[in-house]
This record gives sequence, structure tokens and C-alpha cells, in this order.
Amino acid sequence: MKKVIVPLAQGFEEIEALTIVDILRRANVDVTMAALESLHVKGAHGIVVVADVLLKEINVNNFDMIALPGGLPGATNLATDPTTQTLLKEFDAKGKMIAAICAAPYALKTAGVLKKSYTCYPGFQAKIAQEGYNANDKVIRDGNVTTSQGPSTAMLFALSLVEQLCSKEVAQSLSHDLLLS
Repeated sequence: MKKVIVPLAQGFEEIEALTIVDILRRANVDVTMAALESLHVKGAHGIVVVADVLLKEINVNNFDMIALPGGLPGATNLATDPTTQTLLKEFDAKGKMIAAICAAPYALKTAGVLKKSYTCYPGFQAKIAQEGYNANDKVIRDGNVTTSQGPSTAMLFALSLVEQLCSKEVAQSLSHDLLLS
């Protein structure tokens, strides 16, 4: 069974985080929500989520992918958190899958793992300040890194992760069940 870690920082985007967790779990992927500071994490819109573990307890060798939700100040918190930054570098060094949506590609940039072609929340590319931004594609995969634009693209993003972790057939079946196709 594939295993994914979803870091939750104070101010995370709830739609993105919970969509990633929900869709991956529907595909029978083992998803662990890991908090930066406390197991109770408040999202950008005041929704409190109880994480499974603290991020500092995570061993990169036990996971196939790390998937970062965006939101503010959540993405900024991920970009400045030493544990998150170390994990991103370790995932990249091992060639493991890395994913980020909305403002979270900024955390990939600060860790030095963002690849040449990426997308993010429109306008946020100015903060990322790296060439290769693509405003046209809702989900972009470049090497081991997948990025997406924001809340309205969260389901497409999560289904892309399912395809990478499981198969195209599993992603298509879920897409059909979710009335996307």
C-alpha cells in the first residue's frame, strides 16, 4: 500500500488539504496528516483538524509521497519550518514524489526542490520568483514534483496523485464515481 504524508501548518487551505486526504484514501492510499506544532491545527478559514502525528515524528523512508496543501499563512509556515524543509529535501534526494498546490509551491522553492515547470495560485508566482511558471495548466508534473493552482483544482490535483501512486484506471474510476467524468 502506498503511503503519503500531508503536512498541516496553521492557516492551511481546508479544501485543498481535506480533498487530498479524502481522494487518496478513497483510492486506498494510506494518508497520514502530520502537524507542525500541535495535533489540533486551525485552517485558514477557522476549521480545526486533528492531525495523526507531529511532522517531526515522520521518517521519509516510510512514505512514497509528501503532498502540501496551500493556504495562507499555511504555505508560508511550511516554507519557514525547518522540519518541512528538511523532509522536502530528503524526499527529493531519494527521488520520491513531492506535490504542492496553491501557495505551497513556495515551500518547494525555499527547499530548493521546485522543478523548472510549475503552477501555483495565480499571482503567487511573483513571491516564488522562479522562471517556468505556467498559468494555463491546472496540474503540472515535472519529474518527481507535481503542482496545482488552488481550491478549484484540488480534485484534479488529487486525482493526478492517485494516478501516480496507483494507476490511471484507479484515477479514472474515482473520477467517474465523483461525477467528474
